[in-house]
Amino acid sequence: MAYKDEKLHEEKVFKDPVHRYVHVRDRVIWDLVGTKEFQRLRRIKQLGTSFLTFHGAEHSRFNHSLGVYEIVRRILVNFDGRPNWNREERLLCLCAALLHDLGHGPFSHSFEKVFKLDHEDYTRAIILGDTEVHQVLAKVNKDFPQKVADVINKTYQDKLVVSLISSQIDADRMDYLQRDAYFTGVSYGHFDMERILRVMRPMEDQVVVKESGMHAVEDYIMSRYQMYWQVYFHPVTRSAEVILTKILHRVKELYHDGYAFKSEPVHFRSFFEEDVSLEDYVRLDESVVLYYFQMWAEEDDPILSDLAYRFVNRKLFKYVEFNPNLQMKEWMALYRTFQEVGLDPDYYLVVDSSSDLPYDFYRPGEEEERLPIHLLMRSRELKELSRQSEIVEAISGKKRTDHKLYYPQDLIERIADDVPGKRKILDILKQANQ
Repeated sequence: MAYKDEKLHEEKVFKDPVHRYVHVRDRVIWDLVGTKEFQRLRRIKQLGTSFLTFHGAEHSRFNHSLGVYEIVRRILVNFDGRPNWNREERLLCLCAALLHDLGHGPFSHSFEKVFKLDHEDYTRAIILGDTEVHQVLAKVNKDFPQKVADVINKTYQDKLVVSLISSQIDADRMDYLQRDAYFTGVSYGHFDMERILRVMRPMEDQVVVKESGMHAVEDYIMSRYQMYWQVYFHPVTRSAEVILTKILHRVKELYHDGYAFKSEPVHFRSFFEEDVSLEDYVRLDESVVLYYFQMWAEEDDPILSDLAYRFVNRKLFKYVEFNPNLQMKEWMALYRTFQEVGLDPDYYLVVDSSSDLPYDFYRPGEEEERLPIHLLMRSRELKELSRQSEIVEAISGKKRTDHKLYYPQDLIERIADDVPGKRKILDILKQANQ
């Protein structure tokens, strides 16, 4: 029997709080789960710094990746035997679903911004490089690793396969909304996934939904909208991300200035020098980063020591609503006054902006073209979701942006009352908060 068709002697199951069970029968999938690159995902949190806001949000990319695989597996069971579905793509879909987040680094997006990295590049590098994952995939077929990478990169020729893990209603989103809601303890992310899976149908270039499932999809869209603003963009989580980002910036700056670290950032050296090998990238996870943070809390540099201590011990920045586009004078005044009182504004005065587009329809020629969700009508005609749903139409194409100004309230309060700048800072912040 060919390796790609090989089944386990007995089905393996992972107990899962969201899907109850994750089922594995394919030898290829089981072997991929056992690779060191996939096991590394146990040490990367799914929600980054959200555990400092929602104490239950300790789940990992490993949990999520298994969940996406399980949703795709269930979709394909429903697709089996239907028109437009090529059963030969089954294993490719399952592998791409399992491995889609393989390249995420510690505290994912904050880390990527500081070091100008892209986790999708590293996902491809792990799949195509000298790794255990590549060895497993190459046993299927010498071209198979490239196919998996192409699906994740959204360049694979069969767009239906791509849409299963990357579209406006895909297995990735359906898992993380429910999983993140479960572990944060909120109710916003729940929707009737079983209903959506039952009404999904394969078309030539994308998955569509029967019109009878429209209300379940509306619920899904609204769940996504609420999760972004209540969980993903939570201002306390963003405060932690600001501090995390500033720690990494400070360490990078000190390294290039020749600072003598008590605890040398050995694991970060190639990142500072912008010459990161795949081996360097894979061996860095959140357990390593948090070890360094604890060590850096004892460094002689007061800014690094303070920021690292804040992150480790959850002494976060306070915030006020603040739009730099409308309040530029106040921003400049605060920046200068922070300098006057001895607080470095580059590290202690930070504007953070978040924005989200919960659903959008197709707009040809835009930089990021979004394929819409299509409803399959009884007449077999396809209609774009927002044309049929008043709820979805109300939020389609509407980008909401939120600005916050973060600052260390405790350090400001410690400034002596006779220092002129203290009162000025407090007055500006008070006005901004009104």
